[in-house]
Amino acid sequence: MTIDDHKSHLITLGKFLKQFQVSNSVQDKDIPGNDKFFNEMDQKIDAAIHYNGWFNRENIIFSLQEWATALTTRNLKLWLADYDLSKSSEKTVGIVMAGNIPLVGFHDFLSVLVSGHKVLVKLSTNDKQLLPVIAAYLMNLDSRYENRIQFTEDRLKDFDAVIATGSNNTARYFEYYFKNKPSIIRKNRNSVAIITGSEKKEELQKLGEDIFRYYGLGCRNVSKLYVPENYDFDLFFKSMYDWNPIINQDKYANNYDYNKAVYLMSEFKLLDNGFLMLKEDKSFGSPIATLFYETYENEQKLKTILKENADKIQCVVKNEGNKQEVNFGQTQKPQLWDYADNIDTIDFLSKL
Repeated sequence: MTIDDHKSHLITLGKFLKQFQVSNSVQDKDIPGNDKFFNEMDQKIDAAIHYNGWFNRENIIFSLQEWATALTTRNLKLWLADYDLSKSSEKTVGIVMAGNIPLVGFHDFLSVLVSGHKVLVKLSTNDKQLLPVIAAYLMNLDSRYENRIQFTEDRLKDFDAVIATGSNNTARYFEYYFKNKPSIIRKNRNSVAIITGSEKKEELQKLGEDIFRYYGLGCRNVSKLYVPENYDFDLFFKSMYDWNPIINQDKYANNYDYNKAVYLMSEFKLLDNGFLMLKEDKSFGSPIATLFYETYENEQKLKTILKENADKIQCVVKNEGNKQEVNFGQTQKPQLWDYADNIDTIDFLSKL
């Protein structure tokens, strides 16, 4: 299968995913495989919500729509233009996927396929409904995928390389278990946002997307703020107000109530607006419904801090940021060439 074959199939897949909406999805009869897979995908969206209380239709559709936006002729060309995949030797690459947000391992899945390899997937129990339908859809477009895509519920066997994502604890297990194989092992990371104090309300409102999308469960979600000394959080809280319905989600509300009780019993100083707490803390990974914050003296010293902690940070978010930073509102809208942990997955796969 050539790289152009893969591109063609992924472009069609993008059109297929684009049909699904939060309400009133409309089936496009001109999209191949729709008669067989449209209803099945819609049913699996509902099943995913049933099996994972953190998934709702809005967030699943958000994920599908972002992938539909990514899988275009232009984006695929830009993504793959600098790689020579013509000499790729066919290997079997195992992927151990996380399940914190919908289709969180999909980029690894696509990367293995376009690199000319076979993929062996171990899904997370928290996100096992959606990807098998997408895989079946690709197989329907081209039967050659049937020999290139395999799922397993057991330990990975008979593979040549692996990409595994988990917590810091499971990463130690992965590093031991996969020590004799080429691997990418991903650990816990969090994203941080830099606030200068000059942001306008509409700019901070965009930051709300980075904080609350997927209830803050993704590694690209902002879990910590860096603010100037003596920063007034009043405008920040006003800018977050449109996200207040999030407190109506039971699991989020339970986390909010629990963490607030723990903080109050410990007599920690909190800033609270009824659905989000701010706690001054040097750590990067804040609990659900909580944002940590830390003040900085000047941006040069802050850059040094961030550089020293680069292995803990997924994204640095800033309004009108530079090339190494992500603009407000964009953390959950990565491009195909935005690699997790800044590890070039295609380069790794092309050298197997």
